[in-house]
Amino acid sequence: MTRTTESGTHPASAPAPAPGTDTDTGTRAVVEELLRRIAEGDPERIAELYADGADWRLSWPEDEHGRAGTPWIRHRATRADAADHYRALAAHHTPAEGDTRVERVLVDGADAVVLGEIRQTAAPTGRPYRAAFALHLTVAGGLVVRHHVYEDSLAVARAFAE
Repeated sequence: MTRTTESGTHPASAPAPAPGTDTDTGTRAVVEELLRRIAEGDPERIAELYADGADWRLSWPEDEHGRAGTPWIRHRATRADAADHYRALAAHHTPAEGDTRVERVLVDGADAVVLGEIRQTAAPTGRPYRAAFALHLTVAGGLVVRHHVYEDSLAVARAFAE
């Protein structure tokens, strides 16, 4: 995984916390640890960083959630759900042919946005795909309480289409 980080920007109407504040630093540390664990691929260790009751959303049409080819695409709320997500994701992709490139991590208080590109191969079809993504995370008490993913769902859907 390639990682480049930068400090976030703040709207002019709201006072911006000083870069490096305790909240920014704590959020960045949790997000960087999450990215490290995702790169290592251990679903149980990844899930330890999520709060039970987390607000987990994916930018896919609701009627496409959980379909047979992409069962990891659905809303989640618990640590067990988070672990299941990462297990299902791994089970439906060819491990040696995957890569996630994190281009930037922007932090503003408890919120972080991770920008990058997923490069994977769909195991059932053998089709490779690339999908740009933005991951909006919120950290509270050292745990991820919001996990919203915005990605190129069309690229993923095409790779898994029968």
